[in-house]
Amino acid sequence: MDEAARNYFAEASRWDDDRASAIRQSARRAWIVAAGACLVAIAASVALALLTPLKRVEPFVIRVDSSTGVVDVVPGYAPTAPLPEVVTRHLVAEYVIQRERYVAAIAEADYEQIGALQSAAMNQRWAADWARSNPLSPLNRYADGSRVRVQIKSVVFLKHASGEAQTLQVRFLTAMERGVGAAEEYAHYVATLETAYVAPPVDVRLRMLNPLGFKVLEYRREPEVSGAAVETPARVAAVSGAAP
Repeated sequence: MDEAARNYFAEASRWDDDRASAIRQSARRAWIVAAGACLVAIAASVALALLTPLKRVEPFVIRVDSSTGVVDVVPGYAPTAPLPEVVTRHLVAEYVIQRERYVAAIAEADYEQIGALQSAAMNQRWAADWARSNPLSPLNRYADGSRVRVQIKSVVFLKHASGEAQTLQVRFLTAMERGVGAAEEYAHYVATLETAYVAPPVDVRLRMLNPLGFKVLEYRREPEVSGAAVETPARVAAVSGAAP
């Protein structure tokens, strides 16, 4: 093979090597760009995930009582709320319903249930309030067959301390029916309670009525609208079911 042919093949070989090298470099640059794009996409996803809580919309409902005009925010249930708070709300709502209602057929059961949830000092006053000798006793006031049902409107913590006494405020209405078929008479109240959890009662019967050791230490009830005779609150949303 002469010199010209060898130079030709040498040049062709170098050209082929240069083209292969260029292809490899192009592929390398493409992989670098692709990797960079992936990193940017991952970083954008992480940034979006971190910003999501800041952009979350939490709707809330503002309620206006059609009878009293009182405005409040309807409390919503948080699935992550501590169980003791949920339980306390339930127990307080049940306590107010059973204390304030009067249905002759279950009056004795309500009386015993409330007694199991109260402190000894409160039970002394409770027994005096229900004594037949007291003209204001429910046994005397509703002896004509009247019935009183209760509807809870809201339960709010005023002082919330785990393991200590807690203060709650309950807004509710009472509906009194003076005889079968009579129109109900409505009244609105605000009750303030101080509660705590103590050791469950040793007595088996009391333990069945109060297995968690929930105690009401203080109970104060005031009219929400002093001396007002109010109309039927058809649009009031109940937080807890009313007694029959």
